[in-house]
Amino acid sequence: MATLDSKVPEGPIKDKWTNYKNHIELVNPANKRHIDVIVVGTGLAGGSAAATLAELGYNVKAFAYQDSPRRAHSIAAQGGINASKNYMGDGDSDYRLFYDTVKGGDYRSREANVYRLAEVSGNIIDQCVAQGVPFARDYGGLLDNRSFGGVLVSRTFYAKGQTGQQLLLGAYSAMNRQIARGKIEMFNRHEMLDVVKIDGKARGIIARNLITGELERHSAHAVVIATGGYGNVYFLSTNAMGSNVTAAWKVHKRGAFFANPCFTQIHPTCIPRSGDYQSKLTLMSESLRNDGRIWVPAKLEDAKAIQEGRLKPTQIPEEDRDYYLERRYPAFGNLVPRDVASRAAKERCDAGYGVNATGEAVYLDFASAIERYGKEQAKLKGLNNPSKEEIIKLGQDIIKAKYGNLFQMYEKIVAENPYETPMMIYPATHYTMGGVWVDYNLMTTVPGLYCIGEANFSDHGANRLGASALMQGLADGYFVLPYTIGDYLADDIQTGKIPTNTPEFDAVENEVKERIEFFVNNKGSKSVDYFHKKLGKIMWDKVGMSRNEKGLKEAMAEIKALREEFWKDVNVPGNANEMNAELEKAGRVADFLELGELFAKDALTRNESCGGHFREESVELEGEQKGEAKRNDEEYAFVSAWEYKGEPADAVLHKEHLEFNDIELKQRSYK
Repeated sequence: MATLDSKVPEGPIKDKWTNYKNHIELVNPANKRHIDVIVVGTGLAGGSAAATLAELGYNVKAFAYQDSPRRAHSIAAQGGINASKNYMGDGDSDYRLFYDTVKGGDYRSREANVYRLAEVSGNIIDQCVAQGVPFARDYGGLLDNRSFGGVLVSRTFYAKGQTGQQLLLGAYSAMNRQIARGKIEMFNRHEMLDVVKIDGKARGIIARNLITGELERHSAHAVVIATGGYGNVYFLSTNAMGSNVTAAWKVHKRGAFFANPCFTQIHPTCIPRSGDYQSKLTLMSESLRNDGRIWVPAKLEDAKAIQEGRLKPTQIPEEDRDYYLERRYPAFGNLVPRDVASRAAKERCDAGYGVNATGEAVYLDFASAIERYGKEQAKLKGLNNPSKEEIIKLGQDIIKAKYGNLFQMYEKIVAENPYETPMMIYPATHYTMGGVWVDYNLMTTVPGLYCIGEANFSDHGANRLGASALMQGLADGYFVLPYTIGDYLADDIQTGKIPTNTPEFDAVENEVKERIEFFVNNKGSKSVDYFHKKLGKIMWDKVGMSRNEKGLKEAMAEIKALREEFWKDVNVPGNANEMNAELEKAGRVADFLELGELFAKDALTRNESCGGHFREESVELEGEQKGEAKRNDEEYAFVSAWEYKGEPADAVLHKEHLEFNDIELKQRSYK
């Protein structure tokens, strides 16, 4: 049985990665061309890993279920990417980035991994600039930075509101060079449906050609999973519609432990849900909190009048507004971390102060920023006694230059001009901090099977700071995995090609085939989406922003019953040997129905409020932090790593106890 060994190197934290690199096994450049690596997923983590491994000389097979790596969900990231370069001279450093990340994650991430992340963050910016990523620049031509939640420095590099898109194009360009050289064999429109182990090691995958329906066998000396997060277990989330847990869940069922499944980030800045037939939610960048002020009416009667359409937000005077984040958290104000901002918004809305028809929205207001920037511009332009209209026009131009594409996106969706009327926002499922358990090498509990980016658990603890997701994906792909995988592959230089005509490949392919045949032959009465929506409602109501023991136990039972109904009554039209989107969804929802139960079980066993994981039984009752989440380091300073044993309810918990030698554990305070 696999055991938990984090393989964190000995020595001072600032020297661990350097010493590690100095002592690992290397593969001779001439031998790399004899070694194959499979990379599943080609977003920022998978794309950068595939490009770098191919550049090093390995033969890479890259798999994407989209028609191009350019369509990976990474492209949706808007706000920016963190790096501790201290360009603003405001005191940033590797240690401060490390400290902010561990604190922001509520002390539930692995210290050594996070320090390494901070250490290589600067290299990412250099690499991306060299690739031509058009980061914003200041008036002197240097790269510009802005602030994100949970920090007191400006360390976020950005390309307007399209940072993820530009970074992905950089990684994709690097991939294309290797595709042209023949070092990357690209399999678009292919979905990994299982992993194949031979003698305990990951040696290949079974993939389905989504155009023809054909099942294919692919072998390699190592397999890398880079398939992102599983926020779509909630049905409605900010994730792309196709984002799923299938690859991560399949490797879990083959022996890889699944860590902290209940650690899910609820992002505070999303456009509120508009109705029951909505299929996804839209995120507004956290960067908007740099200049936007969040508020609700201070009086219940005003809130009710707004909900009923009798009052507009611009009619409420300043003294009757409650800027609740500035009131409750004066040190960080509107830039508190995402979990704190999300809980505060829910608390106000639950108390009746919500500002749309459903009562599930708060305002994000730019009027103050527009006026402030307008006055500054008037002085710069030498205007004496400018009119209010002139000031507003000048201020709006500055806001447009900083966030114009985001404002345009909001106006197209909501049909309101956010320059004149405050935006409405509400928290929504965004990012998953849980994922496949990996050691310091990014290897799972299955030898030769690696997991990188959002698909693994290691760097963000119970809450991810803004602009740290892109940083982790590219750090893993460009600068960590290329070293650590070589240490493993050094033992494989004489193995030779891995054959696919083996009993192991036969057995796994047959299992995949039986499952597909079941779906197309079941002829039940309910659609796949029927089950996915039901699962999402259970998850949001009982395993969402706020959880308690009773609700979690009910959720486990309800998800199990829903899963049984799914396998009896799901209807998948069409055939297996053709392009069949419903068949693809059926397989993914089947996996969500298993993950959902483990998710609730994990939340049930963690009886503490931690990060975005708020247990109603664990709240501060006294003192300055009264009403805030109460963490319990004595009993829960560990990573939950679950071993698959059949039914999710039977999964076995293994604990990786977290050691904090370089950061003192203390209560988070943003007041």
